[in-house]
Amino acid sequence: MTPYALFFRTVFRRMDPERAHELAFRAIEVVGRLPVVRDVVQGALAPYLGRGTGGPGSVDVLGRTVPAPFGLAGGFDKNARAVRGLTMLGFGFVEVGTVTPRPQPGNEAPRMWRELDVAGVRNRMGFNNDGAVEMAERLRALRSTPAGRAAVVGVNIGKNKDTSAADAARDYATGARLLAPYADYLVVNVSSPNTPGLRDLQTTAELRPILTAAREAADSATSGDDRTPLLVKIAPDLADDDVDAVADLVAELGLDGVVAVNTTIDHERGPGGLSGPVLLPRGLEVVARLRGRLGPVPVIIGVGGVADADDVRAYLRAGADLVQGYTSFVYRGPLWPSSINRALTRSAGSVSAGTVA
Repeated sequence: MTPYALFFRTVFRRMDPERAHELAFRAIEVVGRLPVVRDVVQGALAPYLGRGTGGPGSVDVLGRTVPAPFGLAGGFDKNARAVRGLTMLGFGFVEVGTVTPRPQPGNEAPRMWRELDVAGVRNRMGFNNDGAVEMAERLRALRSTPAGRAAVVGVNIGKNKDTSAADAARDYATGARLLAPYADYLVVNVSSPNTPGLRDLQTTAELRPILTAAREAADSATSGDDRTPLLVKIAPDLADDDVDAVADLVAELGLDGVVAVNTTIDHERGPGGLSGPVLLPRGLEVVARLRGRLGPVPVIIGVGGVADADDVRAYLRAGADLVQGYTSFVYRGPLWPSSINRALTRSAGSVSAGTVA
């Protein structure tokens, strides 16, 4: 048993999951703000992050060279408080959010549960966050430093709970306009099960005006070579025909890609979306279907059920350009991201979509 596994069993399992998350998150945030300690930790865990644009395992995608193909999914750092701490641990890129235009507290507690029998997490957080203005300030400060500019950061945007479906495009446009100048890519999240009515926005009739408004708003805040890529995140519970319809809309609008997949509500464990290894089979199916429908150009970020480097390789073989994880971070601890990216960089020649050994 690893030291972290022992700590998880004797300490974290006895704590409320959300409380344990905040304690671990705070530790990562604090260490990430201590330059000497941070650099020592990163040098030990993630030397590949210091190799610039040509390191083994790096991926040229979304107009950036991502130093390693495995990154952190949205939901862990909702407010862009710990980007440097998370890259220190070895994530090749970090997606922050989901962030809404106005701050909101999210759903009432309890709203997070460990599902130990499947090494999963079930949550109904409800987009609790500090709001887009506060996040923009944090990202502006991050980008004011060389290390902060080097970090590859995606921003996951959503709508406020009290915003009607009719006004949803306005919320996504607000988030895109405020955050595009600081993001390496934006993700329109219409697939969380924890905001009432949000998943209904995945129909092409509802989704088209949202994506159009977000694209126009992001473009209004940037220009020329600074154009921020825009992706959409979809649920694993979409029928195959609906996955195809989203892919066709992405192609029609010239979007930069898709993030697949979010948590699932196809379970009988209680309220909220379930994440963890149970998502892997459907995640791989959706990514492969998207790649077959979209062809080689739009970016696909695969997420859902990743536990180890073999799972990342499976997503890359299915057609993903980059891969994200989150839930196994809870179960496997701070060495998890660097262990995966080290394994991938050791097979550097084959770390690209569809060609992983």
